[in-house]
Amino acid sequence: MASASTESRPPGIVDRFLGGIEMVGNKLPDPSMLFLFSLVIIWILSALMSGMTFESVIDPRTNAPLMVNNLLSGSELTSFLARMVGIFTGFAPLGVVLVAMLGVGVADEAGYFNTGIKLLLSKTSLSLLTPVVILVGLISHSAVDAGYVLVIPLGGVIFYAAGRHPLAGIAAAFAGVSGGFSANPLPSALDPLLQGFTQPAAQILDPAILVNPLCNYFFTAASSILIIALGWFVTDRIVEPRLNKNTPVDKDADEAPQMDTIEAREKRAFWWATGTLVVGLIILVLTLLPAESPFRDAEGSLNSFQAPIMQSIVPLIFLLFLIPGVVYGYVGGIFRKSKDMVDAMTKAMHGMSYYIVMAFFCALFVHAFGESNIGALLALKGAALLQAMALPGTITIFGIILLTAFVNLFVGSASAKWALLAPIFVPMLMQVGISPDLTQAAYRIGDSSSNIITPLMPYFPLVVVYCQKYVKKTGIGTLTSFMIPYSVTFLLIWTGFLVAYWLLGFPLGLGASYTYPPM
Repeated sequence: MASASTESRPPGIVDRFLGGIEMVGNKLPDPSMLFLFSLVIIWILSALMSGMTFESVIDPRTNAPLMVNNLLSGSELTSFLARMVGIFTGFAPLGVVLVAMLGVGVADEAGYFNTGIKLLLSKTSLSLLTPVVILVGLISHSAVDAGYVLVIPLGGVIFYAAGRHPLAGIAAAFAGVSGGFSANPLPSALDPLLQGFTQPAAQILDPAILVNPLCNYFFTAASSILIIALGWFVTDRIVEPRLNKNTPVDKDADEAPQMDTIEAREKRAFWWATGTLVVGLIILVLTLLPAESPFRDAEGSLNSFQAPIMQSIVPLIFLLFLIPGVVYGYVGGIFRKSKDMVDAMTKAMHGMSYYIVMAFFCALFVHAFGESNIGALLALKGAALLQAMALPGTITIFGIILLTAFVNLFVGSASAKWALLAPIFVPMLMQVGISPDLTQAAYRIGDSSSNIITPLMPYFPLVVVYCQKYVKKTGIGTLTSFMIPYSVTFLLIWTGFLVAYWLLGFPLGLGASYTYPPM
């Protein structure tokens, strides 16, 4: 039988390549410092370029030659200091993420997500084990990082209990949780988070433009079916047969932890909480249906930017997770007094402390990038180059996806990457007629597809540890080797799916378009 050891063979090309990526990536500073360094660079460039004239570059906002503003001038520096607090507190993604996480944190801490996932997985037939594990991984995005700490190890447990290779279960769950990060049948906090970067980037060229938080929802919901099908095929036809042949489970793996039983009180609390959630959704739908609904805009529309329902998406996410979480907590005996709910919110905010620090520096960078006009200059020059190359829009989108997937190998945070790339990609593609909605959809494919093959992704080492419970010699190269088929398959076929979706004219999401200006 072939040995699972990676020590008895010299490292292959893939292992050497990934080792180089890890070495280079480890030399990069923290994303917060990347934004700080980028801010300083923008300041310096704005001072050096402020005396230059760009007569050939016409600013579409003013119809005059573009001018770079010197951010190191006395007036700009004093204005920056005076507005610093407002720039930070007015940073759109900050409030969106924190408000959503207050509700999600209560449901997560109470145990509502935990019980729901265990119930779903425990009731699955063996023939549907793989697609259900992937589906649960996709749905877990609504619980932010819950999938990494719950769904992935449970994938290994239930595959092992079913007599299948446990690493295949871990791989399938990892592919759903991380490789399909932007495919979800349900709206999640990621939608308004990315929109919070896309809209300011689009406003570099068009200050009046608005981007709907759910501008990609129809596409991401449809993508969930694609990712489940692809992940199912790759797991059962490629990854698991190779694992069975080359990576036998350790003889002492019987000591691996089994899936916890679900207590009666947990089931009772779950169904009470779920009933509350269903009642809440019914009330919401009944409130939306009447023509005079207060959630409609002045013209009776529900999906316009002015409709209160569109401006209430994040508060609704907050409530639809908070209320079932509270019900679960009290019925299940987890919450005994109101302070327990507050403690759950507090714990959720502790987990967001790093994001808040990153958001501070990110907000300052995004503001400076827009104020300097360097972003507009890059966009207009890049658009002129794209126009001169006369590439089809599909080729341009494919290039954006590949570039994003490559950058993702070094910068793992989806929000950090998009904060850096959106001010360049979005206005640049607007200049060649591609909408911010389509650009964001392309970014999401590239960002998701390479998540599962980069050791720099914060949870990657944790997944290695999960694998070592069954095969102790599992290393980074081992995990990467059986995740590459998912990554390559997702990247290529998902990109083709976006192009086909686009050419067939299916709607991307609420209030979305494929072209700029919208046709």
